[in-house]
Amino acid sequence: MVARPKHSLTRIFSERVQLRQPQVSKHLHVLKEAGLVAVRPEAQRRVYELRSEPFHELHAWLEDYRQLWDARFDTLDIVIQQMQRREQRGEQRHERRKKK
Repeated sequence: MVARPKHSLTRIFSERVQLRQPQVSKHLHVLKEAGLVAVRPEAQRRVYELRSEPFHELHAWLEDYRQLWDARFDTLDIVIQQMQRREQRGEQRHERRKKK
């Protein structure tokens, strides 16, 4: 297994997201309460890790909707193609009438 580098979340948030430490703590608390992160003490620090289980559950739940929307978008594509063909035929008829 490849070891992932550890980074201070305070540093990551302050540099990339531009949040201050109290804001970071509040966000981490919300993530912990939602079950999205696990926390373990390590010396004087608390180490936060993403929990994969909630994301797998979310993916499974969303998959049903993805399939539903894929089917609906496929149907919409067919309807749009049919409308475009009708419009092209109408333009061709109009062009022929102009030439007469």
